[in-house]
This record gives sequence, structure tokens and C-alpha cells, in this order.
Amino acid sequence: MTHSRRSVLAASLALFAAPASAWAATTPRIRRLSPKLDGIIAPGTQPEVIATGIQWAEGPLWVPRGGYLLFSDPPANIVRRWQPGRGVSVALDPSGAGGTDPTLVREPGANGLALDADGRLLIANSGGRTIDRVDLATGRRTVLADRYAGKRFSSPNDLHVARDGSIWFTDPPYGLTGGDKSLLREQPVHGVYRRRPGGTVHLIDGSLTRPNGISMSPDERQLYVSVSDEVAPRIMAYDLDASGTASARRILLDARPMLAKGGQGLPDGMKVATDGTLICSVPGGMMLMTPKAEPLGLIEHGAPIANCAFGEGGRALFLAANDRILRVSLRGS
Repeated sequence: MTHSRRSVLAASLALFAAPASAWAATTPRIRRLSPKLDGIIAPGTQPEVIATGIQWAEGPLWVPRGGYLLFSDPPANIVRRWQPGRGVSVALDPSGAGGTDPTLVREPGANGLALDADGRLLIANSGGRTIDRVDLATGRRTVLADRYAGKRFSSPNDLHVARDGSIWFTDPPYGLTGGDKSLLREQPVHGVYRRRPGGTVHLIDGSLTRPNGISMSPDERQLYVSVSDEVAPRIMAYDLDASGTASARRILLDARPMLAKGGQGLPDGMKVATDGTLICSVPGGMMLMTPKAEPLGLIEHGAPIANCAFGEGGRALFLAANDRILRVSLRGS
């Protein structure tokens, strides 16, 4: 994509940013930006609120074997479960690191969640500064990665599991009190990493200021990373070869115009549908867009929306929306 095309897309997206407001959630709605959205979300569909009272909602994950949704609350150090007909309950407490010093650790709990091929829970443990695996049947926890080049991670934020079992994850400083200036910080960069199935961790990109959400195209030839930088908010794209080597780094979406128009939040979590549609957090809400960053729709509620997940066999989209969880019905696959 050329710079001029990116500029045109950024300018058009600025028109869709939510108006400036306090972080007080309003009635959620879906803004149709292209007729193509109708193939994903039926006209007239309205988001429903299924959980409230969350300090900061993150990491939604549908668990098919149990038919329930997990979602994290990093500052509260809890992972909760929502199940249709049963409501909300606590699944993990603590979800991350227990007994942390709040003067050093701002977010002690789990952030991003994923499942491995065997249905075990994977956690970006912000407070523990690790990537963990949890057996949902027994509760047994195993640390899969805690260091790169001998230095501890800062606060792993989000993760994506590739078909070969590799775990791709981001490590910004959000979980540390003081961020870049934290006394606990050991890594010289805020990295995008890949943990291979054998346990070896590789640095994919150490140049991003605030790497956050991470996902891949269905064919795993494209890697997407959100950058939650207040000065330069954007979504990056990379080409991946058969070995997983990343190249041709480029800006897929420049979110500065959306932020300048008052859109709440920054690029954060994302997921990619089986047809390649990106559902990504942007200033103003959760954007649905094509792999070429053509906007299709915007889900908004007057406050940041941090992350999302597909569930119910592709019939629903769940959104971690500030202090609540939203559910949007999809047409399904």
C-alpha cells in the first residue's frame, strides 16, 4: 500500500471517529460504513451488554468445549467466565501474579487469553511478566516463557497461536508502574516475540514504541500488530514467509486522524475472521475493515473498546468494552 493511499484512508476514517466525550459508556451501536458490512452483521443488529462492573475488560476468549466466554480484568487480577443462561462467575483469582507491590506493578492480572491446540488456556500474564499455560480441568499452571536474552519481559499483553503451535506475543510496559521508567524493566525494547513449540523465543520487532494487539491472516502470510502510541497510533502489517520470518513492515492503518477527531482509546486488541476481515480496536471503538484497511463498520459505545473474540461457532462477536462485555450477533460462517 502506498503512502498516498494510506493518507486517503486515514482521512476518510477520521470522519468515522466518535465525538470527544468522557469515558462514560453510552448505549452501544453499530455504525454501517459500507454495504459489505451487511454480509457480516445483519442490518438492525444492536449490541447487547452481557457483563458489567469490570475495572478494565480485556482478553475475551470463547472456550468451545465448555460453551462459555472467559475475559480478564488485569487491574483486578481476575479472569471471569460468562455462560449463556448462567451469567458471570469467577474463573481464576488471582489470574496473574499474587502479592505484587502496586508501587511497582500496575496491572497484576492476566491480559490477553488464547487456547492451544489441546484446549489449554494460554495467558499473557501482565503481573507475572510471563506467558503461562493453564489446564482448565486441573488449574495447573506452567510458565512457557519469562525471558528473552536472559532478561525478564516487562508485561506481556496479548498473544496469538499459530497453526504450528508457535505463540506470537507483545510485551509493552503497561503492566509496570512507571512504564518506561519502571525500576523493574529489564528489556531494552518493547518487543514483538515468537515462542516456538520447543520453547525458543525470538524477537520479531523491537522498534515499536507500544506494541499491543496481535493477530494473523487466515493463511498466516500476514502478521498484524497494533501500536498504542498516543503520538503515532497505528496498525502495522508484516509479510511472513514459510519459516515465520517477518519482512516488509508497513503501516496498514494510521489512526492519528481518528484520535484527533476525539475517538476514545487507541489501537489495541484485534482478531481476524476466516475471510480475512480485521476486527480491530481503534480510537472510537471496534473497527471492521478489509485486509486493505477499507472500513466496513464501527462498533462504538462512547468509551474505549480494548479487545474482541469470535464465539458460539462464529455466530457472535464479544467485545471487552471498558467496564463491560458486549455481544454482537453475526451472520455466521
